[in-house]
Amino acid sequence: MLTIYSYKCKIKTFFTISIHIPYIYTRKKSFATMNIKAFFILFFISLSVSLQAQKTEFQAPDYSLIKKNIEDKSSEFYYPRVLKRLKENDTLLTNEHYRHLYFGFTFQKNYKPYKVSKKNDELKKYYLGEVTEKDFPKGIKLFTEELEENPFNLRAMNYLAYLYHLNKDEVTAKKMSKNFHGLLDAVLSSGDGQKCETGFHVIAVPDEYVLLNMFQMETQSQSYSGKCDYIEFEKDKYKVPGLYFDVSIFYGKF
Repeated sequence: MLTIYSYKCKIKTFFTISIHIPYIYTRKKSFATMNIKAFFILFFISLSVSLQAQKTEFQAPDYSLIKKNIEDKSSEFYYPRVLKRLKENDTLLTNEHYRHLYFGFTFQKNYKPYKVSKKNDELKKYYLGEVTEKDFPKGIKLFTEELEENPFNLRAMNYLAYLYHLNKDEVTAKKMSKNFHGLLDAVLSSGDGQKCETGFHVIAVPDEYVLLNMFQMETQSQSYSGKCDYIEFEKDKYKVPGLYFDVSIFYGKF
């Protein structure tokens, strides 16, 4: 039996979308019947991360200050220390910690925004749902290894939390989901997306689509304008024609 719950969720202040959450009752524990969007939207609502009470204020990242803070061993934002807390799923990380983690990653030696994971083909099988329940433990190992290599692969982090949920480890699932939403909120707090000058700051192109997918927003085209990617929507589908993402921190830096 399939029951649909509908929520009106505001993103910033300029458009509203309806999110329909399937709640599925079934005797068979089939991977195909699991709904990842339902799982994470419910977490999004319970954590109050940018959906219902997002303030209009935003702040573009001050990369100079972030660099100074993450290199200062006496700072609470010292990168090796705060990254360790992220990997340990520390639930006491604040919004500022997540902003320093996300934007501070651009100063790390292993930051490679255009790199394609060697595990991409294996990961894709999970993203496409081409696995069954017996594959969950292998998937957890696979996605954990991916995050060791790239700790800010938001899509992988999102999916790993979901796998923990399917594997009935709700404690770890909720901790990882909090990290995912904390990092996504770092993006949402960096701009409003209405023009290039106030675009959402991202450190990799896939993060643009992670954000859009979480809010079930369908794109029509993508273009590059100045220092921003511009994602255009179907005409009159939302209250804005598109969104701007500031990619200046990495554009053209291979």
